[in-house]
Amino acid sequence: MMALHPTVAKVTDRIIARSRDTRAAYLDLIDRAREAGVNRPKLTCGNLAHGFAAAGDDKPALRDGKALNIGIITAFNDMLSAHQPYGRYPEQIKVFAREVGATAQVAGGVPAMCDGVTQGQDSMELSLFSRDTIAMSTAVGLSHGMFESALFLGICDKIVPGLIIGGLRFGHLPTILVPSGPMPTGLANKEKVRIRQLYAEGKVGRAELLESESASYHSAGTCTFYGTANSNQMMMEMMGLHMPGSSFVLPGTKLRQELTRAAVHRAAQISWNGDDYRPLGHCVDEKAIVNAIVGLLATGGSTNHVIHLPAMARAAGVQIDWDDMDELSRVVPLIASVYPNGAGDVNYFHAAGGMPYVIRELLDNGLAHADIRTVYGASLAEGAQEPVMDGDTLTWNPAPVKSGDDSMLRPVTAPFQSEGGLRLLQGNLGRGTIKVSAVDPSRWTIEAPARVFADQNDVLKAFKAGELERDVIVVVRFQGPAANGMPELHKLTPPLGVLQDRGFRVALVTDGRMSGASGKVPAAIHVSPEAKLGGPLAKLRDGDIVRVCAQTGELVALVDAEEWAAREDVVAPAEAMGVGRELFALMRHHSDPAERGGSAMLAAAGL
Repeated sequence: MMALHPTVAKVTDRIIARSRDTRAAYLDLIDRAREAGVNRPKLTCGNLAHGFAAAGDDKPALRDGKALNIGIITAFNDMLSAHQPYGRYPEQIKVFAREVGATAQVAGGVPAMCDGVTQGQDSMELSLFSRDTIAMSTAVGLSHGMFESALFLGICDKIVPGLIIGGLRFGHLPTILVPSGPMPTGLANKEKVRIRQLYAEGKVGRAELLESESASYHSAGTCTFYGTANSNQMMMEMMGLHMPGSSFVLPGTKLRQELTRAAVHRAAQISWNGDDYRPLGHCVDEKAIVNAIVGLLATGGSTNHVIHLPAMARAAGVQIDWDDMDELSRVVPLIASVYPNGAGDVNYFHAAGGMPYVIRELLDNGLAHADIRTVYGASLAEGAQEPVMDGDTLTWNPAPVKSGDDSMLRPVTAPFQSEGGLRLLQGNLGRGTIKVSAVDPSRWTIEAPARVFADQNDVLKAFKAGELERDVIVVVRFQGPAANGMPELHKLTPPLGVLQDRGFRVALVTDGRMSGASGKVPAAIHVSPEAKLGGPLAKLRDGDIVRVCAQTGELVALVDAEEWAAREDVVAPAEAMGVGRELFALMRHHSDPAERGGSAMLAAAGL
């Protein structure tokens, strides 16, 4: 194993120094929670009787206090394909817990919103703040003090970050995240994109589009493109919070079931009254967060984690920013090419070596920290193993030394790109990020007149009216956390892709988010400060020349400085109501900037 890369070491040391006071305060909080907080031995008889009243066969063990109790936080619902398999997990987990003399109870459920369903709809404005809601729901579930360790059942976009944020406030509890796996591969991604763009051009109808989408998203399991949900799974493995190699094993298989069993048994072994106590708050430290960033860069993961990672880190007392990510991106090569960055999906990625291969490559080349406290072993190196069934027995084999498909996975010495997939952009339009892993280098710099919008639906109208048939930078402002909850704007991907395919130089600039499946069109996103709060996007006018350059890190309006300073900000649209948006007004009004994680809850808590 090579010595740690000097830039990875430097950034880690900077984060540790920046976080010294907040991390110390956090560790003191969770140490006090274990010693003086709410837990079963301190519950009154009335409290305890309520806690096991409906425990059935497990009631004697809970009553006598002789067995540890595992708390389950579940994001099950059967509308999300990724979460539908979780329906029967609690009853299985209870059986697996009894095998090692433990008990398990569902401590609570959290909402699980599907961005695939709400994409482009008004309800997408609830999406980002559903993460805060999930975190608070997790805290409610764990607040009963009935548990010595925890299992989190969640996969998708805001759900894993929300579970981690909430769980870290109970960081004295050992915690393992339990995935359920991706659906089998459906319609080829290239064909799906082709049909979407034909629909955007009006060349096929709704029936053809629905047939295509149904062939892509067709059964239980996580959507197979490498978006936010699957990036979540990657990060949990890079942080050592999954059982090794468990992210991308298909649902309904014997291997999937045995990995769940192994997680339950391990949760019992690392519980707070065992001999191998591994609290979540000690596992998620500065080095684990750096590993998550490195994994995101090396695999070309979701842009949404540029927001989620700072929020998760803050919940553990760790302070990171976009400069840290940008500096790491300059030295971490892109070694995976998963759709939308490449042709194959996560099932092909997994078959080529998947996360065990990625972890081994990064560790062997000094790009990740081996010496983190994982839920399963002495170091992250034990995560570089592939789970397999040997008859009826789960076992692990060492990660492959060679990629099984160099169109999906490559070694650090021969990567797809020499740098990671994310870049920091800054200039007189603010600070933002761009994902370049799926963008052809010839389009890393776009300079063109701006066409400015305050609603993504107006962009679609302009496209259909032929008003964007030119070199253009589409600016969609008033899309930040304070304005409307920062929805994803993935609905704009097909029309912008059509314009690009017609030969035009096109880019998107927004203070909103793009999808975790951001693709071939360059997009400067998460621009801060946001227009609603006086950010410079509010000064832009139609026709201003804007330069977006991933090479130089520029995000600038090429407007005379005196004229720019003299311009008044455009007034933000009135806040919309309906589909529950008004219920999230408190979060919008108190959210912090995207670079801090876009969280009202963490801002209010002073974290």
